[in-house]
Amino acid sequence: MTTPLPFKHAAALAVLSGVFYWGAFPGTDVWPLAFVCWAPLLVALRGQTPRRALLLGLLQGLTCNLLGFYWLLTMLQTFSGFPLPLCALFMVILCAYQGGRMAFMAWLHGRAERKGWPPGVVFVSALAASELLYPLLFPWYTGAQTHKVPLLMQLADVGGPIGIGIALAGGSIAAAELVWARIDKRPLDRLRLGLGVAGPVILALYGAVRMPMVQKRIDAAPTARVGLVQGNLALTGTEKRDAARIHRDLTKKLEQQGKLDLVVWSETAINYLIPEDVLSPVMQRMVLTGNDKKLETPVLTGVILRRGGLTRKTGAKLYNSATLVHPDGKVEGIYDKTFLLAFGEYIPFGETFPQLYEASPNSGQLTPGKSLEAIPFGAHKITVLICYEDILPRFTNTIVSHGDPDLLVNMTNDAWFGKSTEPAIHLALAKYRAVEHRRFLVRATNSGVSAFVDPLGRTFEETPVFEEAARASSVRWMRGKTVYEVLGDGPFWLLSLLVVAMGFRARSGATPPSPAKSQEPV
Repeated sequence: MTTPLPFKHAAALAVLSGVFYWGAFPGTDVWPLAFVCWAPLLVALRGQTPRRALLLGLLQGLTCNLLGFYWLLTMLQTFSGFPLPLCALFMVILCAYQGGRMAFMAWLHGRAERKGWPPGVVFVSALAASELLYPLLFPWYTGAQTHKVPLLMQLADVGGPIGIGIALAGGSIAAAELVWARIDKRPLDRLRLGLGVAGPVILALYGAVRMPMVQKRIDAAPTARVGLVQGNLALTGTEKRDAARIHRDLTKKLEQQGKLDLVVWSETAINYLIPEDVLSPVMQRMVLTGNDKKLETPVLTGVILRRGGLTRKTGAKLYNSATLVHPDGKVEGIYDKTFLLAFGEYIPFGETFPQLYEASPNSGQLTPGKSLEAIPFGAHKITVLICYEDILPRFTNTIVSHGDPDLLVNMTNDAWFGKSTEPAIHLALAKYRAVEHRRFLVRATNSGVSAFVDPLGRTFEETPVFEEAARASSVRWMRGKTVYEVLGDGPFWLLSLLVVAMGFRARSGATPPSPAKSQEPV
């Protein structure tokens, strides 16, 4: 059995791994670190008991989460109304929970490695299991570290972000092997080194082959000219500003630059609660003809709908929705947001314990939608993803498979995160949905970053944050199944089962650890 590093040395390596991971992640974007960010943790984990492995993984995860999600403090202050020290405590707890994903991965790794299974196979399987099974409040994936390099994004149409993360991890396994061989004073394991290097190589080669093929499809697809509007409305005080007028004026400027087929407004673009039974006349007045500035282009906009009564006591329910308004006033299609943001749009168990809403008055009380239908648009169909639904690959896979759209739209309000790295992270995570399904993505946000994303993951017409902005660009109507759309996360479920099995069954011929070394630390 390999002698593990002393815990203080292993802990230092775990922290270093967390720093490397944060450095490679969107918002920091030192993306070459993606090829080695796990290597310090792998060296730290070797030979450790499962309990120590869990602690080392938690330390790595807590480090990268505290660095990457520092903006949680501002968000918690804005929406909870709690004092700063309490918000800081909640932030640390939340980051520790988010870092639990790495702890879970390291624990699986620790169990399987001590059963004699190869560390490379164990690590990629544990990584897949952690990203597939561990629930996060703010989901992210290791594969997002490649978002600045379209060449390294293309495998997403086969394996989604988890597949990219596994390929990237090969570089860390190869780097760790260089260290292990030196510590053990033995020759390099050339098979392990070669298989590790193969991950990044396959990632690059697949991208080089796939990109020209997809570009050919893009060039042959029908074209539409689409605009997006970023109204830049603050979180508070918006009731004193005419949000609809701001969006109409910006849309009119776009129309003056040339004919548009569609304009997309953001989540919260209409800052009034609208009963669904009067949606059509209200939208016609607010969106199309206010201030005698009649719009000539269909508008896809976010809106808060009320259904079922006048008040909550009489059965009223509120929905974060999207709807399409035509120039003739016809409202066509409604999509209600399915995945609501905890503590922002609802409080967990708030319906059971209403006192929670009294303690956090800035939290919303929205109801999740249930329909996955695309919004019809002539001969085309548009699937709308509201807010952070665009960073959920499994959900997006489900809604795209159901609706079979030829355009993806995301409408978001990221103003609550302030001038932080969150808007850049959100866009980076969203870009992979366009690659996974080989469709254009139009992303209209309240405060930035708004952008167009093509099926190769390339962004264009990005807007600055916290400025009014309007952009227009050509997109293509595209459909077609991808491997990821068909298989989804099926292969990663198999890897998850594999690593669990390895954690409970010793490898044939493997030397079991000695009793002294198998004891858990006190």
